[in-house]
Amino acid sequence: MLVDHGSKVAEANRLLEEVAGRVRARGAWPLVRTAHMELAPPTLAEAVEACVAEGATEVTIAQYFLSPGRHSTADIPRMARDAAARHPGVTVRVSEPLGVHDGIVDALLDRARETSP
Repeated sequence: MLVDHGSKVAEANRLLEEVAGRVRARGAWPLVRTAHMELAPPTLAEAVEACVAEGATEVTIAQYFLSPGRHSTADIPRMARDAAARHPGVTVRVSEPLGVHDGIVDALLDRARETSP
């Protein structure tokens, strides 16, 4: 599952769906869902519920956040624990935010190069 902050702006929320589509295309996970921490559906709890309903016994929550902060270090882990408590026997894990990663550096350089004539 991919989770981001969520927005009142629908277009901003659709971005996560686009990312999820690219993750699905890579075939890394048998099931890929999205969730928003707040401001837009589906919530993290709703997305975990959907994963379990589709037969998942393990749910990995990949945080689509760049930097660690209150949401990524406290709120989302708490929401994940709450969702896991409603589903005994289902393992729920939470990734670190994207942070400092070579892939992020590559993306940053690519975007900067796109501005060059």
